[in-house]
This record gives sequence, C-alpha cells and structure tokens, in this order.
Amino acid sequence: MSDNELGIFLRARRESVTPAEAGLPTGPRRRTPGLRRAELATLAGISVEYLTRLEQGRDRNPSPQVLGVLADALHLPVSERILLRRLAKEAGHDALLCSAGVEPTRTVRPTLRAILDRLEPAPAVLINWIGDILAYTTGYRRLAGPLGLLDGTQPNILRYVFTDERARAAYTDWDRVADEQVAHLRHEAPLHDPHVTAVADELTVTAGAPFARRLAAVPAMPRQSGTELVAHPEVGPLRLSYETLALPDDGHRMVVHVPADEATVGALDRLNGRQPGVLRAVGS
Repeated sequence: MSDNELGIFLRARRESVTPAEAGLPTGPRRRTPGLRRAELATLAGISVEYLTRLEQGRDRNPSPQVLGVLADALHLPVSERILLRRLAKEAGHDALLCSAGVEPTRTVRPTLRAILDRLEPAPAVLINWIGDILAYTTGYRRLAGPLGLLDGTQPNILRYVFTDERARAAYTDWDRVADEQVAHLRHEAPLHDPHVTAVADELTVTAGAPFARRLAAVPAMPRQSGTELVAHPEVGPLRLSYETLALPDDGHRMVVHVPADEATVGALDRLNGRQPGVLRAVGS
C-alpha cells in the first residue's frame, strides 16, 4: 500500500478531467492527459508549488478549505469528496494516533445474530474489516458452502477471492469482485492499521500481481450495493442483488443478498429445499 494515497488520488483525478469539462480552452499541443497542474491550481485558487507538494506527498496536511476548492475544481461527486477527506486525514497524523493495533473483532453480538436469524432464508453474512467471515444465515451457507468459500476454521473472503482457484469459476465477474474486496480492505480501517498491513503483505506474496496491482491502484470507495453473478455448482447461474450495511462500532459489515430475477428465486428455493414464494425477486 502506498504511503501517498492522497497524492495519487489527486493526480489521477486531475488527469481524468478534460479542459472542456473544466471550462478551459483545448490547445492543439497537450502532452498531459486531463488538466495541467497549473490549470488545476488556477481553478482552485492555490499555488502550483503547493499542488505539486500535495501530489508528491511532501505536504500531507491540507486544510478543509483547500480540500473543498480542489473538490470543486475537479467536480468530485459526494462519494469521492468523502474519500478525499479520508485520505487527507490518513496522510496526516490522525491515522498514526488511531491505529494502535486494535484487534479485528471476531465476536458477534447477540443482536446481530438475531438479525441474521430474522433474515432467513436470504443469504446474509457478517464480515470484519480484514475479510474474516464471522457469521451467516443458513441460506448463505447453502449458497457459499459448495463454492468452497466457507472452508477452513476461519474463512476469509479476501483469501478466497485471490488465492482459491474456485473463486474465478464461482464469480462470473471476478475482476469486479476482486476490485471491491480490495476497496473494502483499504477503506474500512485506518491505512496504517497493522492488521490490514499484515493481510496486504500476505496476499501480495500469495496472490501476486492480481492483488498487488489493485492495492497500488488509485483509491476508490467500495460499492455498498449492486448485483453479483455466481455460477453455482448445484443450481446453476445466480443473479443476486446485494446491500451492504456498515456496523462501525464493531468494524463489521453485513452483506444481504436477494434474488435479482425469477430464475434466481427458483434456484435459491431449490437450494434451500423450500416451497416457492419464500424469497421474491427485487421489484416483484
């Protein structure tokens, strides 16, 4: 993991904004993709020297006002403005003060277990910030067990996605799933959290380039909802919509899946040995 994620993010966003999008004339000879540093500095009302220091990681404490004018100049959406603020806090001293080796929580509060019970037979799972799978519904076990995701004494979704060859067969859109898992690892705990660093170091060795490349990429926020395609060995293809519920007090997230079409409804009914009608497709 780079120790200059703020600078990497700023440069990548600068290079992704065209002069036309920023209201600037497009000259015939532009060697720099997107905006030049001088152009962004002018739009934001800061000096080129200061922007250069931010991008190179030589200044790690921009004020909220500077972050605001940069976000406006780059036309950042709300999600990326939140990410920009988080990366700035990580780049300063706050991260070092708040990452003093707190152990990832592996205990599950009774209320969370009760919620999982109420969600049956929907596939739902509780995961901590380093990817450990802590608890799940019977519906999730029937979904994920045949994929090999729950093998071992402490299943971990990151290790499964990147080091188990069955994952590439299970997830039709493996690249997107891999991107999302790395985004969760990077953004659900402080950047310098030693447990995150340990998992990152381990997977850099065991998974190699597919993991290391994503870890070094421009930071992005993990998606909290979407659709997942699963090739299930027992009931065939599944199309699952999911919602992610953040539980910051525990450092956990709960991911709840629901069928996205009628074919998946029938497949999950067969998987759970239930009569049709218990689960319904989204929007039905």
